[in-house]
Amino acid sequence: MNTVARSLRSSAVASAAGLLLTLTGAALAPAALADSGPPTLTVSTDAPATVGLGGLPVAFTTTASNSGPNDTSSARLIYRIDGENGLPENALSLEYRLDGTTWKKVPLEVSKGSVYGGELPEQFPLAAGKSRTVQLRLGMPMGTPHNGSSNGGTDHLKLTTMISYGASGAANDTDVDNVSVGGLETRLSGVPATAVAGGPGITFKATVDNPTPSAYENVSDVIMTSRHASVQVLRSGKWTTLKPITDSAEPDVYGFNVIGPDVSIKAHGSTSTQVRVTYLKDAPAGKTTLNPCAIVNEGPGTFRGTMSCGDRATVTVKKAAATSGTPSPSPSVTATASSSPATTGTGSTSASSGMSAQLAETGSGGLSATAVGAAGLVAAGAGALGFTAVRRRRGRV
Repeated sequence: MNTVARSLRSSAVASAAGLLLTLTGAALAPAALADSGPPTLTVSTDAPATVGLGGLPVAFTTTASNSGPNDTSSARLIYRIDGENGLPENALSLEYRLDGTTWKKVPLEVSKGSVYGGELPEQFPLAAGKSRTVQLRLGMPMGTPHNGSSNGGTDHLKLTTMISYGASGAANDTDVDNVSVGGLETRLSGVPATAVAGGPGITFKATVDNPTPSAYENVSDVIMTSRHASVQVLRSGKWTTLKPITDSAEPDVYGFNVIGPDVSIKAHGSTSTQVRVTYLKDAPAGKTTLNPCAIVNEGPGTFRGTMSCGDRATVTVKKAAATSGTPSPSPSVTATASSSPATTGTGSTSASSGMSAQLAETGSGGLSATAVGAAGLVAAGAGALGFTAVRRRRGRV
């Protein structure tokens, strides 16, 4: 059992039997024994401390032990996973392997909206005085590839492991662990505080961090901003202009896929890119925002998938000073890459043509209507996003 989630053992067989009955419909009558007498079975699960919401599964183990004098030819492992806040279809996955290298699925059934339960399809012998360790993987895919859920989520799971034997019977022992749920974090760094409409672009860095032990696939990082902006990213040493993503429900907001689509991020890894935003001549003067959102398994439709949004950056757009002639465009300057997260407030950076000597203001706030629709706000206390584990990181376009 991991130190983050300490095991809570059932002191009453009747309580464990009730859990087993709920999951498998097993009768509470004693099992017919094929062995000389009932075995004395115990179970201990070394659950993962954290899994990533929308990420790939994380490995862990369950050890089954027989401390009594009697063998059993049919030890059984049953699992119950409770998401508490309500999880969508295909929110969880559980895999196992008894031998070899092939992972096999543990069939899971959903009850009460957020409780997944299932049993290893294979039973195994367990001799008196012996133990056996089973390899498992727990994941929270929150949907299927390119069809991520925009609703639901939780910041922790309760993982219950039960052991029994025979064709049917009560659980002999129970182990309970708490598993925290994390998620991707997206941020902008080095964003200048001001830009000039029709002037040179402002340059900064966009980063997606993965603080979890889950690897991620099919990741996109979208910056949502004004329709008066043109966005480029630096790819293979060249600036590439991005096509905006639009939604008829909110025509004034454009999204730009600055990272991805379909990028993979390793466990505890990150990915980043240099971004250049140019505000068009008709851009209205005043404050506008850049709001980064990471999307996993983006599917058909605008911003549809498992989403997490980071702190917004606020940029003040200024009108160009009136001139008698046509000015030559000034070259843009690539901002210094920063590996540290953006911070609330302002700070110093090198000034260049069209750029302020201050960084843009960053901070949390509400999402635009487009982002709200994409993130699928959950009616749960703090109004968490689909990534409830990173619900503190939200922004407005």
